[in-house]
Amino acid sequence: MRSIKERTNRLGQEEDQEFSMHDDLMFDVAVVGAGPAGLAFTRSLAGAGLTVVLIEGQDEAALRDPAFDGREIALTHNSIRLLKSLDAWDRIPAQDISDLREARVLDGGSPFALTFDAGGADRLGVLIPNHLIRRALFEVVEGQPGVTLMAGRRVATCVVQGAAPRGRVVLDDGATIRAKLIVAADSRFSGVRDQLGVGVEMNRLGRSMMVCRMRHDQAHGHVATEWFDHRQTVALLPVADSQERVSSVVITLAAPAIADLMRLSPQAFAVEMERRLKGRLTGLELIGTRHAYPLATTWSRRFAGEGFALIGDAAVGMHPVTAHGFNLGLRGQETLAKVLKSARGGDIGSERVLARYERDHRLASWPLYQGTNALVRLFTEETPPARLARGAALRAGQATAPFKRVVKRMLTA
Repeated sequence: MRSIKERTNRLGQEEDQEFSMHDDLMFDVAVVGAGPAGLAFTRSLAGAGLTVVLIEGQDEAALRDPAFDGREIALTHNSIRLLKSLDAWDRIPAQDISDLREARVLDGGSPFALTFDAGGADRLGVLIPNHLIRRALFEVVEGQPGVTLMAGRRVATCVVQGAAPRGRVVLDDGATIRAKLIVAADSRFSGVRDQLGVGVEMNRLGRSMMVCRMRHDQAHGHVATEWFDHRQTVALLPVADSQERVSSVVITLAAPAIADLMRLSPQAFAVEMERRLKGRLTGLELIGTRHAYPLATTWSRRFAGEGFALIGDAAVGMHPVTAHGFNLGLRGQETLAKVLKSARGGDIGSERVLARYERDHRLASWPLYQGTNALVRLFTEETPPARLARGAALRAGQATAPFKRVVKRMLTA
C-alpha cells in the first residue's frame, strides 16, 4: 500500500504533480472507510489485479495503532476462518484472545436461563478487543500492492453517473477520484450512502451502550452472560486474564443515565455497577477507560447499484445484543470481493455484476436483522404481558432442543 502524502514527501516535485489535486486520480475501486469492513474488503481483493484507493478521515498513525475503544468483539468460527485467510489472525496476540465456552441469557430475577455450550467443540467462538483486530487488518493491507491510502481526508461530494468509470469522489482538500466502483464502508451513519441517494430504515433507540473493563472477585469461567433486567440490559463478556477475573461490562440504558455513569468517579462508578448487577459480580474495580455509544439500527434500502456497493454497517447496522454486526460485516465484504473477482475483467461497477452481491447479502442479513430486532423488543418491553412472554420464551427455549440447535448454529456459524 502506498500513501500519497508519503510518496510526495519522498519523491518531490515530480511526484507531487502526478497527484495534483487538479487532476482526476483513477482507480478501479474507491473504498470509503478504513474500519474493519473496509480494511478486510481491501485485503480480500489482493491478487485480483484491481487498483484500490482507501479513503479514511482518521490519520495514518491512528490507523496503524488504534486506541482501545472498549469493545470486545465476539467472533464466530467463520469469522476466525476469514481472518486467517486474510493473514490477519496470527497478528493478533494470542494472550489477548479469550475463548467463549458458554453463553447464557437471563431475564430479570427469573430462575430460568437459556444456556448454550460448545457441545463437542472446544469453544463457541472467541472474544477479541476491537482495536487489535483493526490493527491486524491494517498491517496486512499496509504492504498490499495496488492499494493507495488517503488518510486524514474526508469525502466532500460523491456521485455515480455516466459510463465507466462511473464514480466521482471529491475530497475535502479538492482532490478528485474517479473509480469504476465506489464502496461505502463508513459506518451505519454513512455519508456516502446519503450522497448516493440510498434510502435507509433507521431506528434511533434513544438508548446508549457503555462499555468498560472491570476486575471482580468471581472467576468468569469463559462464560458470556446477557441479562435483561428492569429498564437495563447488561452483558458480561469474559476477557483474557490468567485468573479469569476481568470482564468487559456492557450496560445499555437511556442516554441520560449513561451520561450520568460516565461522569462518576472510578470508585463511585464501581459502587454503582455493583448495585446494578445485584451481586452477580462483587469486588468490582474499573480498569482503564469507559466508552459510550448511542444505539441505532439501520437497514439500507439497497446494498448495491450501478457503480456502488455498501458493506459493513453502511449496509446493515445491527443491534449489538446478539453480537452479529461485526461477523455479518466480515461475511458481506467477502461476498462482494468474490463477486468482483468472478467478473474476470468485466465491468465491476455494472448493476448486473453487483446484483449477485445484493441478493446474497440480503438473504444472509434479513433473518438476522429481523430476528435480533424481535429479540430486543421481546426482552426490553416493560408491560406485564411482555414480561410473561419472556419467561415463557426462556422456559420453552431451554427445553426445546431444535430451537437451541438453530440459535447455536447462528452463534457459531
